[in-house]
Amino acid sequence: MSDCFDGNVLAAKSFARFGVTHMFGVVGIPVTSLANRAVQFGIRFIAFHNEQSAGYAASAYGYLTARPGLLLTVSGPGCVHGLAGLSNAMINTWPMVLISGSSDQKDAGRGDFQELDQIEAVKPFSKFSVKAKDIKEIPSCVARVMDHAVSGRPGGCYLDLPTDVLHQTVTESEAEKLLAEVEKGRVFEEPKAPPSSEIEKAVSVLRKAERPLIVFGKGAAYGRAEGELRKLIERTGIPFLPTPMGKGLVNDNHELAGSAARSLAIGKCDVALVVGARLNWVLHFGESPKWDKDVKFILVDVCEEEIKLRKPHLGLVGDAKKVLEMINKEIKDDPFCLGKSHPWVEAVSKKVKDNVSKMEAQLAKDVVPFNFLTPMRIIRDAILGLGNPAPVVVSEGANTMDVGRSVLVQTEPRTRLDAGTWGTMGVGLGYCIAAAVANPDRLVVAVEGDSGFGFSAMEVETLVRYKLPVVVIVFNNGGVYGGDRRSPEEVTGPFKDDPAPTSFVPGAAYHTVMEAFGGKGYLVGTPDELKSALSESFSARKPAVINVTIDPYAGAESGRMQHKN
Repeated sequence: MSDCFDGNVLAAKSFARFGVTHMFGVVGIPVTSLANRAVQFGIRFIAFHNEQSAGYAASAYGYLTARPGLLLTVSGPGCVHGLAGLSNAMINTWPMVLISGSSDQKDAGRGDFQELDQIEAVKPFSKFSVKAKDIKEIPSCVARVMDHAVSGRPGGCYLDLPTDVLHQTVTESEAEKLLAEVEKGRVFEEPKAPPSSEIEKAVSVLRKAERPLIVFGKGAAYGRAEGELRKLIERTGIPFLPTPMGKGLVNDNHELAGSAARSLAIGKCDVALVVGARLNWVLHFGESPKWDKDVKFILVDVCEEEIKLRKPHLGLVGDAKKVLEMINKEIKDDPFCLGKSHPWVEAVSKKVKDNVSKMEAQLAKDVVPFNFLTPMRIIRDAILGLGNPAPVVVSEGANTMDVGRSVLVQTEPRTRLDAGTWGTMGVGLGYCIAAAVANPDRLVVAVEGDSGFGFSAMEVETLVRYKLPVVVIVFNNGGVYGGDRRSPEEVTGPFKDDPAPTSFVPGAAYHTVMEAFGGKGYLVGTPDELKSALSESFSARKPAVINVTIDPYAGAESGRMQHKN
């Protein structure tokens, strides 16, 4: 039967044929052979300890590469664990495909091993799902989930591969015929673009604005819109504001950057061109009092439903890069530029300088025991010292992520990954691994709170196993937000002597977890110790954990983004 392929071989061959180069997952019955065959056909399989972390890796890989990130799991509980990554991809609108083995079809409803109606289970978290009910359907099903994941608004898709289908066989010639037919029938959509009349209206509104602002998010980053965005900003002189993962599309240190004057920028602008960012909680729903009640929004989004939901002054449905290209062309024919002496530009610039000056005064102090600012400044300077290509920064935690968002500087596109639209904790190590395999020329630096690190800490073994250039910096303040913050009236009841719900073991030796697997661990508590650890680990470009001892009373409870500038 050497000229026959089983379902595992055909699925692996289909993914390879349709452009897949990486796959993340946790193997077991019935998908171990599929993983091995994927490797045989040139796909790099990154094996994790936990499907949740593997799923977060797949979702971030989709964002970083604009190709579907693949997660392979076993049936039942494996699929359920994979829903974390699938839902994260769906909420952040990143292309991802969850592939799960499932029970033998003839045993459906009889209580088979790890039986679950997985098609039903994934419905709330996927834009498209399909079950291959026969081996001959595998190539078509693979192509469909891959194509749906990236079409329109990107998102998560699901492919169900029953055990019996994986064990069915076809001849090599039949397999080739099936693959060729599907390949021939695939149709790739052109980037969406609005009518030129709508572009003219948008430019007219921008031209007449007294206090315009350009806001952009990770949708613009996903769409590779940075070149057109920079051109628009520099041609018009309009100040800009990135969302957290939009940082780096235009250098954070650009003279028109308004992040350090965020409250003024969004509170006083009269027209806001919003590109690849949703008017959700991150942007205060576009409502007063954070925004002026009369502000005119021009929304650029690939999804028409999103624009209908937000009801902007003007909506431009289309690919971010394409729309900006059209706007730039329209402006080129009749240019306008605010200029540095424009009152609005001057106001934003002055506020930025004032707030940066105040922040730098705080950052200049060497506070020991460490607060959050001192080590964050040292990390910022070490990262900037690396030059280009800039590292990918993964930021996760409460205070750690909040402070990092203000202090760390992004100079290049798609070099910041954080908790995203959903504020998801547990993404850290998965995102690190995705960034390392998607950008092999870049160092990856994770700046994690100790709580965030704990979700996926065992994946440091995965870093070592695959020799990935990832340095994980853990801000260790002994718990969620810090140690025991309870008031006296809260420390009552029969279990009052238990540790606080926010507390972890004081002085936890997180660096030794990395050392247990052969990586490098550092314990630091002073500026010189941290600088030395960063210099050594950045130069080595090998898996490392730097355990940074933080004053447990330095942080505060944190959730929604707080901006006081």
